[in-house]
Amino acid sequence: MITDWEIIFRLILASLLGGAVGLEREMHGRPAGVRTYLLLSLGSALIMIISEYLFHKYRGGVPGINLQVDPGRIAAQAITGIGFLGAGVIIRSKDTIRGLTTAACVWVVCAVGLTIGAGFYFYGGAVAAITVVSLLGLKPLEKRLRRDWYQELTVVSADMPGQEERIQEIIDRHGLKVVNSGLSNDLEKKEVTLTFLLRQRTVQPQRQALPEVYGLAGIKRVDFK
Repeated sequence: MITDWEIIFRLILASLLGGAVGLEREMHGRPAGVRTYLLLSLGSALIMIISEYLFHKYRGGVPGINLQVDPGRIAAQAITGIGFLGAGVIIRSKDTIRGLTTAACVWVVCAVGLTIGAGFYFYGGAVAAITVVSLLGLKPLEKRLRRDWYQELTVVSADMPGQEERIQEIIDRHGLKVVNSGLSNDLEKKEVTLTFLLRQRTVQPQRQALPEVYGLAGIKRVDFK
């Protein structure tokens, strides 16, 4: 059986490692910060310690009762429960999803806490260190990567022949690719609404509307987002 001091050491170590990961998230303004990660890791370590304690206590069985103790069962339930907590930090706004990295960190910190609680200090510390280094070191690299950005262009125009082709020409000239397009016609107002889902591969997308579109005859409104 592990001693009381050993249990305290595991709990403190799990708290420090979880708090280290949480500090990085806190610095980036994420909803789950130092306290959240510290408590997650601490609670996970305690769950693992209890699982190990119950295994050692009842592995010989209980007289008159056919009792089998699985030390991994409680820990498995902790992993399942953490999934719900991780889902709570994922935020979706239109076509943008934020919080996936934070949710992954929540899950990893739970695993770190369980590992420290089981007494595998080196592995738990290594995973926590790799997590912090990855979060801090890969962020600048991600900012320099060229990636696909998607933007939506909506044009309201008078119903004029060839208007869609003229807009398409401007889009091509700016190096944008049309992923999808749509058209709706208002017969009473004699105007059409053209929508284009555009793709652009760059480090930072151009958020301003295409200036040439405003200059076309018959244009009434342009939205670019």
